[in-house]
Amino acid sequence: MKLQLAAGALLILLVSCVQKSTKNTLPAQKDISGLFSKYWEKHAQLYPIDATQQGDNRYNDVLPDDQTQAYRDTLKAFYTTTLNELKTYKRDSLNANDQISYDVLAYEMNIQLEGLKQNTWMLPFNQFWGLPITLAQLGSGDGFQPFKTVKDYQNWLLRVKAFGPWTDSAIANMKTGISKGLVFPASLVLKMIPQMQAMVVDDPSKSVFYGPLNKFPASFTAQQKEELKTQYIQMIQTDVIPDYKKLLVFLQKDYLPKARKSSGLSAIPGGKNMYSYLVKYYTTTNEAPEEIYKTGLSEVTRIRSEMELVKNEVGFSGDLPEFFTYLRTSPRFTPFKSAKDVLNAFSGIYERVKPNVNELFGTKPKALFEIRQTEAFREASASAEYNQGSPDGKRPGIFYVPVPDAAKFNITSGMESLFLHEAIPGHHYQVSLQQENESLPAFRRFAWYGAYGEGWALYTESLGKELGLYTDPYQYMGALGDEMHRAVRLVVDVAIHLKGMSREQAIKYMMENESIDENGATAEVERYMAIPGQALSYKVGALKIRELRGKYQKELKGKFRLSDFHDELLKDGCLPLSILESKMNKWAAGLK
Repeated sequence: MKLQLAAGALLILLVSCVQKSTKNTLPAQKDISGLFSKYWEKHAQLYPIDATQQGDNRYNDVLPDDQTQAYRDTLKAFYTTTLNELKTYKRDSLNANDQISYDVLAYEMNIQLEGLKQNTWMLPFNQFWGLPITLAQLGSGDGFQPFKTVKDYQNWLLRVKAFGPWTDSAIANMKTGISKGLVFPASLVLKMIPQMQAMVVDDPSKSVFYGPLNKFPASFTAQQKEELKTQYIQMIQTDVIPDYKKLLVFLQKDYLPKARKSSGLSAIPGGKNMYSYLVKYYTTTNEAPEEIYKTGLSEVTRIRSEMELVKNEVGFSGDLPEFFTYLRTSPRFTPFKSAKDVLNAFSGIYERVKPNVNELFGTKPKALFEIRQTEAFREASASAEYNQGSPDGKRPGIFYVPVPDAAKFNITSGMESLFLHEAIPGHHYQVSLQQENESLPAFRRFAWYGAYGEGWALYTESLGKELGLYTDPYQYMGALGDEMHRAVRLVVDVAIHLKGMSREQAIKYMMENESIDENGATAEVERYMAIPGQALSYKVGALKIRELRGKYQKELKGKFRLSDFHDELLKDGCLPLSILESKMNKWAAGLK
């Protein structure tokens, strides 16, 4: 018996040793942070302008020719390699933060690889987005390209030099588009032409690219200033003006005559598939365009009912379209005399919001933000926007407001809701908190998904009353107008690109359902024509966030705190909506 026990004990000991030995020889789960870092390092090299915006100044002198097939092939290899390496990790053995990072990186690689199959490269820039516009913003000295040292000024000279090859490649791509019938509508090209024309000046000092010479740091010597001035004037004369003139002449003489009369993507070869991809890309969902269209119709009906209530509250006797006209044309709603008056009004909104923000948010960003007027060179066609600050807080987040004519700036345009959306607690809170969260890998700190980012900003517009705003019925009407604007987009964007709605029909539909004049409606519709699917992201994202809030309020009851919900929603940064919902469901389950 003792011998049997001894033998049994010996067997157990041997098995235990074998198990321990086996465990020691099995490969441990690799640290996935290395992959994340490697991915982001390569991303910075391939997207150096993005790196500059994020405060990584190592590539401030680089401008890749991203219009070539070789560049697209490099991207494909990069995405494929990253995805394959990601699959070597066991997701379930990662911690919660790394699991989210795993999911985001897998999503990003797959959606980018799918995008490379599209022919969007034949449409390299438009009147809203693209390098010709970005380059001018950076070259003005007011953008995120730094101009603080002599090296900064020299970096810019090198970066601009590469615009010539980019221009040649972009023109070649557009010529390919002409040959395949894949071109922009003529109405958009007519907006692009004057933008290029504005860059072709006789006097270099009148160029927007002369801006940095008017803002030399005090530390520069007289000799340094003189040398840089000579170099910049030469850059403007030999690089900038000839490149923009080349684009101008091509658009006028070659492209415009071949531009199409149709408005939507369904009119071009492969356009329907391209639109389906863009809807998926911008909404980060698999929701069918037809379903989005139906949601838009439903939302338009709901918001019109709210507008009718406001109209009745203020005692207006006409119908809703007449009320829209009154809001646009009554002198009482255009009280401003200068751009400074407009900016001061937005500052006043900020002061009214401040006391209430603490109730709705436990975590607030460290970054400062400023309210500025949009630069003159792009003000006429620009919308109000937020430009993110640098992660270290040295460059503040900036809320840009275009005021081409202060006397026409209407207070019922939704000033309060616009501030909530673009500044606080909209884009400024979301972007700043994301960038400041050092527990996130870099690719998540600087990620952007419009359905989340714009969805969040639109959702914050609905917090107006909780933040002490919308006490004036006309400001609330402006907020409803902004909400209606995003609902109308769901209808119009899909209808233009899949249902044959013309530019003119879309403009008419917008004017029937919101307080917008023909010029405003035209600019908006042409935006949807130029950037298909992007405008859907706002409402799709906001509806998802509102849906989750309502769901958890009902399920958690007394355990639900709105500030906790907001903090949790923001703490992991921009996420595709499916990943966001999964994360939030786990958070709510933990509170039950």
